Amino acid sequence: MALRREPTARQTRLAVELRRLREAAGLSAREAAGLLGVGSAQISHIESALAGVSAKRLRSLAAHYVCTDGEFVEALIAMATDRTRGWWEEYRGSLPTSFLDLAELEHHATFLREVQFQYIPGLLQTEDYARAIFSDRIPELPDEDLELRVRHRMQRKVILEGSDPKPYQAIIHEAALRVRVSDRAASRAQLAAMLEASAEDNVTVRVVPFDLDGFGGSWTAMMLAGGAVPRLDTAVGDAPHAAAFIDSEAQLDVFRTLFRRVEGMSLDPERSRDFIDGLVKEL
Repeated sequence: MALRREPTARQTRLAVELRRLREAAGLSAREAAGLLGVGSAQISHIESALAGVSAKRLRSLAAHYVCTDGEFVEALIAMATDRTRGWWEEYRGSLPTSFLDLAELEHHATFLREVQFQYIPGLLQTEDYARAIFSDRIPELPDEDLELRVRHRMQRKVILEGSDPKPYQAIIHEAALRVRVSDRAASRAQLAAMLEASAEDNVTVRVVPFDLDGFGGSWTAMMLAGGAVPRLDTAVGDAPHAAAFIDSEAQLDVFRTLFRRVEGMSLDPERSRDFIDGLVKEL
């Protein structure tokens, strides 16, 4: 079987989890290969996401690694055997891989929680708002590339609006609500669109107002995507040129704690809606 040239973030996460299981069992790649009766190169290819792994072989690996968490093993098997080719595949070769990886992560997530301080979250952006964001880049994007990014961002909303919408909570600082990335009309339309989205049962929007004490150390924009089991949660952090996927348990605990802290300091959903409605009227 030919090796993958560019593994996806989801394929890489599976590979990382298998390596972690092996290392926790105190086995070398050579020893693991010997237990399976394969060459050590095959274990290396699996753990670098260059090669896939069957459900049967994954169960064998889990048994050799003395992993007794059956729910976790089944979740890994689901990742290994998934053959979904989602809508994002039409952008492969046209957009950076991180765009596709983010859409795939959202598709498979059990929930999504997001904190933003500078911009409206991508899943809540209007087309005009997204276009203004992508236009504000040096050097400027060619028109075709800009429109691809806008279209991709709008298609991501299917996870909120489709037949099986994901539970989504966005916590947004007042600064992001007040920044006009375009003009007054676009800002008014963006805020109104957020109010409309927040009326859906699966969408919760909470606001962190300026008039708040003790918020100095919580400025961390992030997204938390729920996995099939908590061990497979993923945090998405900001990076200069692409989304950074974070999966170590220690770092995930930090992001979970930060989210709870910001959530605890934010306005409740009803007061947040009133707050946003007041901003709309100011415009």
